[in-house]
Amino acid sequence: MTVAIICEESGTVRDAFLRAGHDAISVDLKPSRSSYGPHHQGDALEWLERNWRDVDLAIMHPDCTYFTRAGERWLHHPVDDDRPGKLKGEPRWAAFRQAVEFWHALLEFPVPRVALENPRPCKPARAEIGDSSQVIHPYQFGHLKTKETHLWLRNLPPLLPTSDLKAATMALPAKERSSIWYESPGPLRAQNRSVTFQGIADAMATQWGALL
Repeated sequence: MTVAIICEESGTVRDAFLRAGHDAISVDLKPSRSSYGPHHQGDALEWLERNWRDVDLAIMHPDCTYFTRAGERWLHHPVDDDRPGKLKGEPRWAAFRQAVEFWHALLEFPVPRVALENPRPCKPARAEIGDSSQVIHPYQFGHLKTKETHLWLRNLPPLLPTSDLKAATMALPAKERSSIWYESPGPLRAQNRSVTFQGIADAMATQWGALL
């Protein structure tokens, strides 16, 4: 059986499962930044339509652009030109509804075990996708960093923390412990912010991999 990492171009989670001895593949519209393991560049729904019967565990990272609290204000922002290129108002609501449809389309595939990952969703998103099963931070998995990460789990237990670095993490300056949040704008900002921390990927491979 296969572990499918859906909407992952970094290869971090895929490679953690491979190193743990599992068959794993990542699927994303972009090419993989890691050449360590197999990657399918293409539409995730089309790939799942063809292959879901061979998948025992799917870890999914759907795009969070239109779900985040930080972006919620643009849903209610008038459509004007003060931020060219930024979707606002009704066009953003349309993109939001497409993101909701994609989220539910992923869940419709009856893969036995599923985890969806996203930051804390805004209120409109929570109303559509429901509350998460678990909230984790990198400092629980060996990193002196904060990044509130929500997991929606189906037939999977919550991840058990592998470290308790909260006190040491919170003692750091905000821009150091939350460096992902404070990363300067640039063409790779969103891509870099989406990468799963290695300690979390390793915990997924060790703990959830043991169920396969």
